[in-house]
Amino acid sequence: MTLADIDIWMVLDILVLLLIGMGPKVALVPFLDLTADLDGDTRKEVARRMVRTGVTVALILVVLGAFLMKLLHFSPEALYIAGGIVFLLLALKMLAGAGGSEDHHTKASERSPMEMALYPLAVPYLLNPAGITMLVIFSGAIDSWLMLAILVVLVLLMGAFDWLIFKNLDSLAKHLDKSRLAVTEAVFGVLLAALAVQLVLQGLADLGIITLAAGH
Repeated sequence: MTLADIDIWMVLDILVLLLIGMGPKVALVPFLDLTADLDGDTRKEVARRMVRTGVTVALILVVLGAFLMKLLHFSPEALYIAGGIVFLLLALKMLAGAGGSEDHHTKASERSPMEMALYPLAVPYLLNPAGITMLVIFSGAIDSWLMLAILVVLVLLMGAFDWLIFKNLDSLAKHLDKSRLAVTEAVFGVLLAALAVQLVLQGLADLGIITLAAGH
């Protein structure tokens, strides 16, 4: 790929996928639940470590994702299907309300604030299953240093956006009442479920098991 080959729509598509895969929405409710009892400075430090860890793992997947696929002997099609199944489970939890504070605290039980910044906040909430799937697939599609540089820059931009949101969450919290969060959680759950199904369908289509209609 050269500079002349760069498609702005392709870049925008990648940004949208990164927003779904490592944007702040999925991690927002768990972050608020798990840091509710922390002071402002500690909460910002948890946010900093969460974002730094999520971005670091994302960059590792961009650089080594294709190698991991070859090392572990699985195909992009298998990754589509597996990622879709895991992501569908996450979406169904959001729709059923099972991903509430009790579930978040169970995952973070007996962990210090800095430890829960790594798990479950950084992974799998900030960098979620869809993001992991997409980044490994993107890694396998890299055909030049320019494409690698573009992906790295986009991941860093998404990390900067995440940090901007979580750093200023105290001032944003007054606009994030539980009823609004419940509505957005349900809407986002539907969108994530649709994406999960699409990932599975894409994997099956690439394997030749089904044929997708034109435009899919």
